Amino acid sequence: MTVRYLVNCSILHTDLPVLQRPAAAAAAGFEAVEFWWPFPEAVPADSEADRFVAAVRDAGVELVALNFFAGDMPTGDRGIVSWPGREAEFRDAVDAAVGIGERLGVRAFNALYGNRLPDTEPAHQDELARENLGVAAAAAARIGATVLVEPLSGADRYPLRTADDVVTVLDDLARAGTGNVGLLADLYHLAVNGDDVERAIARHRDRIAHVQIADAPGRGEPGTGGLPLSAWIDDLDRGGYRGHVGLEYVPTAADPFAWLPRAQRAGHHDALGRTNA
Repeated sequence: MTVRYLVNCSILHTDLPVLQRPAAAAAAGFEAVEFWWPFPEAVPADSEADRFVAAVRDAGVELVALNFFAGDMPTGDRGIVSWPGREAEFRDAVDAAVGIGERLGVRAFNALYGNRLPDTEPAHQDELARENLGVAAAAAARIGATVLVEPLSGADRYPLRTADDVVTVLDDLARAGTGNVGLLADLYHLAVNGDDVERAIARHRDRIAHVQIADAPGRGEPGTGGLPLSAWIDDLDRGGYRGHVGLEYVPTAADPFAWLPRAQRAGHHDALGRTNA
């Protein structure tokens, strides 16, 4: 077994300032992290970007994945990839993210697709999304990275709900010659949306470029709900998935990682428990 976990520092350690979170993940025994876009604007000032890069480097952790700027998420935005009129903003944001990624060795950039907009034809949004994702993928390819596309739950106007929905987008991009794009399989979002997670893994395992987990109901840590996360992760592992599994949950306990023994947080171990001999 080769499961490796990382901490999503945008949903965990939120009691700390952003720049202190990589060190907190390291102190908890992890060697890798991921972030949603950690700045309020699409293009941070150079000094802000420098401080973020320094915080990750000083913590001694690897930044595996980084979201592109996704709009005003607290008010309901879920990406600007398919948002007409924001093309220049998105492309500037891509340049900013890839610049940070080049400095930190980021392997994947998550491009939230964007909500459906009133008075805008879905087909027009989808055409724009394909164009923007192609631009993002070309930028990511310059540093050997992949662009991720993710199904989401809890956002009624977000059109990508299932793994099939995302793979349709990936297939369109592949026909246009864009290859470094992949499915972000957030097992929580898929399950909450009613997708058949076992089928999705079996059918699309060759398209899965990153994995995230939380339990349901509640989006808490593994063991707080009823999802068979261990079985799903074992299935991914047996099928050849060798990426990280992002811990993207809302903690319910004082120690958000109590479910995962410390000795197994940095090493290779099976899905939710046993260290490899």
